[in-house]
Amino acid sequence: MKIITTFAASAALGLSAMAAQAADDVTLQLKWVTQAQFAGYYVALDKGFYEEEDLNVTIKPGGPDIAPTQVLAGGGADVTVEWMPAALAAREKGLGMVNIAQPFKSSGMMLTCRKDAGVSSTDDFPGKTLGVWFFGNEFPFLSWMSQLGIATDGSDGGVTVLKQGFNVDPILQGQAACVSTMTYNEYWQIIDAGLTPEELQVFKYEDQGVATLEDGLYALEENLADPEFEDKMVRFVRASMKGWKYAEENPDEAAEIVLDNDASGAQTEKHQKRMMGEIAKLTAGSNGSLDPADYERTVASLLSGGSDPVISKAPEGAWTHAITDKALN
Repeated sequence: MKIITTFAASAALGLSAMAAQAADDVTLQLKWVTQAQFAGYYVALDKGFYEEEDLNVTIKPGGPDIAPTQVLAGGGADVTVEWMPAALAAREKGLGMVNIAQPFKSSGMMLTCRKDAGVSSTDDFPGKTLGVWFFGNEFPFLSWMSQLGIATDGSDGGVTVLKQGFNVDPILQGQAACVSTMTYNEYWQIIDAGLTPEELQVFKYEDQGVATLEDGLYALEENLADPEFEDKMVRFVRASMKGWKYAEENPDEAAEIVLDNDASGAQTEKHQKRMMGEIAKLTAGSNGSLDPADYERTVASLLSGGSDPVISKAPEGAWTHAITDKALN
């Protein structure tokens, strides 16, 4: 009996070890630093949704000098969070990025300006200095300026582009009349710094008709051709969307989970809870499946760049429903 019991215990340990080894590794590269913008992924990790799908997920924060497209190209991640303009521009240059899911339905991008800098409409842009994010984030801005017929090289009648970093100091210190902001983040940094909404003129990209898709999930085409990798992405997307919907329904808890995962300690509870409330507005209405109409609108915006469009032709194979169809049905 003792021998049988020992054998059974050994077998159980062996099965347990095999189960632990069976979990598939997935590395996710975020577009920015750890914050509520990515709450769905941290919630999925914290609540065990990835573990339920036999996934061992590593989440890599981004930053002002990290380009998700480059990380993906270099094999540093299996899947990345990226804005579609950057993904399509990279695809046109030969990097086979494919949108496999679209958790964000709406755009949160804005240009926030000081009225006392002489900006009350887009007609006031010429001659001004505007803060713009780069590493792929500049594409929606450049497309918008091109549609307005405004040069971005600092020439007469054009605007001077200031490469904007992690903060909103340029608008606070008078270095720029306007800076790039998101509805859920930098705009509130300006408010917290002492400026009032009445002192600001906000241009939402959605209102200007130039909004493009943000925060989609992208993988490489060559990897998706592997059935085992595709299966990992199906499970990853299913667990991630479960995390996003939980975050929408429990925003304060989701913000706390983000804070628990912020190794930098730079985020505050007030800011993250406010951010999560705004993020929930952008993910609302999406089950993770890309809306082709939203894709076509994004492509049309990027193509309408006059003599210098973000992309030169309509992409082919830049998105797929193959993952979400299996993950969500």
